[in-house]
Amino acid sequence: MNYNVEEIRKHFPVLKEEVNGHPLVYLDNGATTLKPFSVIEAINCYNSKETANVHRGIHRLSELSTVKYEATRDLVKELINANKREEIIFTKGTTESINLVARTLGETFKSGDEIVITHMEHHSNIVPWQMLCEKNNLKLKAIPLNEHGELDLSNLDSIITDKTVLVSFNWISNSLGTINPIETLIEKAHKHDALVLVDAAQASAHINIDVNKLDIDLMAFSAHKMFGPTGVGALYGKEKILNSMPPFHGGGDMIDKVTIEKTTYNDLPYKFEAGTPNISGVIGFGKAIEFINTLNLEEVFQYEHELLEYAQEKLTKLPGLREIGTAKNKTNIFSFVIDGIHPQDIATFIDKYGIAIRTGHHCTQPVMDHFKVSATCRASFSIYNTKEEIDKLYLSLEKVIDIFS
Repeated sequence: MNYNVEEIRKHFPVLKEEVNGHPLVYLDNGATTLKPFSVIEAINCYNSKETANVHRGIHRLSELSTVKYEATRDLVKELINANKREEIIFTKGTTESINLVARTLGETFKSGDEIVITHMEHHSNIVPWQMLCEKNNLKLKAIPLNEHGELDLSNLDSIITDKTVLVSFNWISNSLGTINPIETLIEKAHKHDALVLVDAAQASAHINIDVNKLDIDLMAFSAHKMFGPTGVGALYGKEKILNSMPPFHGGGDMIDKVTIEKTTYNDLPYKFEAGTPNISGVIGFGKAIEFINTLNLEEVFQYEHELLEYAQEKLTKLPGLREIGTAKNKTNIFSFVIDGIHPQDIATFIDKYGIAIRTGHHCTQPVMDHFKVSATCRASFSIYNTKEEIDKLYLSLEKVIDIFS
């Protein structure tokens, strides 16, 4: 594998920063990724030289902004191999994308219909369905976990049935790193004529995605997990499904004709994009995808998996450290607890050495309950991390254990 991490690191200016007098070791990529120069410069260029609204003006800046904005839609389409650019809806991110589906498609479900999720989900893929089920008398069912943090599919036939109208699940767990058996779940859902919504927030910058090959009905993801800006993302949906869904928000751009008596709605994708969008964010999103297109994602996955294996081998030697989530098929996330030391104390201490990790329940409280912990420490790796940084994490954790022992 010809993977030059030092060349990749040169694209990310934040990695040159120091924290508390130490070089930054950024291991919080599961929360948000760092931004390369190209993304930062594109956003700065829009704000400093090209500010204008999109779709509504004939002056030069408006037309230029519109071209750049809509170019991102084409980049997203190509990245995930969607059939049409109209199948790409810009949103604030994964959370809004899921809520959009719940508040539109979800309203077409009938009393007694069943929605299936998993015990591994981020709260953004639990709460919207709970709200919908309570409102419309639907039933919410969840696929359980085993002791390794994998989905237990032994009773799948009794969970996904002819009553199931939607199966919604994450491709990769944000708190465990488990890679779920997406093909199996999609096949089972479609066998019962249920639709599938995939939360691809943790997958989009790590693996090649082909929505056509996998026959994905709907998919949600966020730019900031893909080296892009926060506050922007996308919902992919098959054209037929999106056309069947009512609008999410009312306002400008999503209309065809408005009178006091009646409004008719715009065509896809604009039917779901009311109001002035996050223009600079979408432009930055496009630059992030262009950056991803310079990478070989198969090599990225292999490299990040090597980092994970290195962390597993090294960090589990520390006394009292226990990895949470030991799935056979997992990727770039190493979650752990250390006996007798609160995760928040661990993160606070190692921050003094410039090491950034995430602690808490990671918006996956059912996962924490399953493992009988209130919180974990999570080190999540990306394309620019190194084994030397894992060594620094090891040494800092060693000091934590010495102090608290």
